[in-house]
Amino acid sequence: MGQVWNPARILESPMKQPAAQWHLHCENSSNMAEVFSITPERVSDALKRHPKLKGKLKVTIGLDGNIYPNAIKTANVVFGWRFDRMNLAERAPNLKMIHVHGAGVNHVMPLDWLPKGCVLTNSRGVHGPRAAEYLIMAILMLNNRVPETVTHQRAARWQQCYNTVITGKTILIIGVGHIGGSAADWAKKFGLNVLGIRRSGKAHRSVDKMHKPKDLQRLLPKADFVLMCVPATDHTKHLLGKREINLMRKGAGFINYSRADLVDYSALRERLLKSELTAVLDVFDPEPLPPTSPLWTTPNLIMTPHCASDDSVAYTPKTLDIVLGNIQLIMAGKKPVNIVDGKLQY
Repeated sequence: MGQVWNPARILESPMKQPAAQWHLHCENSSNMAEVFSITPERVSDALKRHPKLKGKLKVTIGLDGNIYPNAIKTANVVFGWRFDRMNLAERAPNLKMIHVHGAGVNHVMPLDWLPKGCVLTNSRGVHGPRAAEYLIMAILMLNNRVPETVTHQRAARWQQCYNTVITGKTILIIGVGHIGGSAADWAKKFGLNVLGIRRSGKAHRSVDKMHKPKDLQRLLPKADFVLMCVPATDHTKHLLGKREINLMRKGAGFINYSRADLVDYSALRERLLKSELTAVLDVFDPEPLPPTSPLWTTPNLIMTPHCASDDSVAYTPKTLDIVLGNIQLIMAGKKPVNIVDGKLQY
């Protein structure tokens, strides 16, 4: 059994530390899963992997804002998911970097609260290996008609679902970034024809033909599988609206890995009810999904509760490596990695 997440174990400081030049404050939220907990043990282990910071960094760890008001008075870096952003320029005069404990940052947009001279960074890239594993599983589930089989199972109905091999079929990946690119690599290994959409239109080694967002409606009817990997921004809400969903060919499979508001789930549900599409969804709005949601009983659908890509052992340690690596870069007068662009919102 895994270790039980106990918020009471989060202490103000993971260890006795000498006076230091830099102060990192880590902010935990008790409503987050253990995979996201920034524990003294994880911090201590991460510091051992970054020996150049020895004696140069003070670390405090808080929970639900219990020490946050005092900690940010001297903090150079804040690491967490949710934190009070009010008047940070005045309350945190030494702040150089804030790291969001995740890839999505739409919950802190717009960045009008970010103090001048402070950068916002995220965990982009940490999800890659685990996310790609989940996505290729989902693609194989769709090709093997698992959502339909589960629907028949719930009805105690013996109905065999046959299909053909996946080789030679077409997948459309909307958003070929770190995650979409990893999925494309795996898709090529299974012999899929890979179409991609990305804002820049820049080629990718595993994408046969790359396109721009303006081509979405033209490409949707060509795909056997559609994979959504786009970040949630003001410009991507309902990127797949009713019109786009109705353009998907009958029998196509859909996967949403990104955020729920990218897709009109009501329109998607209409086609699932008609057995015209099948789907695997990992993201919902709201979360947790209430028991009253009609999605729970929608046929031809597999749902996972937003847990597709967060490695239960490695996620927070890998993120700590980004945070500590960035602190070293800033100390050396260099630009940190994973800076969020306020205009692009990712």
